Amino acid sequence: MSRRQKAQKRVIPADPVYGSRLVTMMTRRIMYSGKKSLAASIVYGAMAAIKERTGEEPLEQFETAIRNATPLVEVKARRVGGATYQVPMEVRSERGTALALRWLIAASRQRSGRTMAMKLANELMDAANETGNAIRKREETHRMAEANKAFAHYRY
Repeated sequence: MSRRQKAQKRVIPADPVYGSRLVTMMTRRIMYSGKKSLAASIVYGAMAAIKERTGEEPLEQFETAIRNATPLVEVKARRVGGATYQVPMEVRSERGTALALRWLIAASRQRSGRTMAMKLANELMDAANETGNAIRKREETHRMAEANKAFAHYRY
């Protein structure tokens, strides 16, 4: 058994424009090869596009999109006597937020469009309106957990 200590959670600073930790988390997940300024320009460009189209505060739309895309339950593989069961587990809030961000970015990257900022803006607006691929992924995860509810007694 490992005797290593648990890794401490790092404090995520708020972003300078909106003062939101979620925006910082989004920027860090979009970033490739340490190009943080490019990732930040993509996120802020998406926020500007949301403000331009809806006329509302983009941070509210952003938070609504993340809240809508956050899963409540997921399935985890558990081996019991040679058989592998998909066991439904409740998702911790930190993991739920991380999954929502990951799904939103993946769905944005798969969309058709000119710039990543526009694709991200479209996906965020869709997620805020309970549509889009990130929401479909959450629904799929919930359906999977519902279908495997019979194995819930195998929880760790």
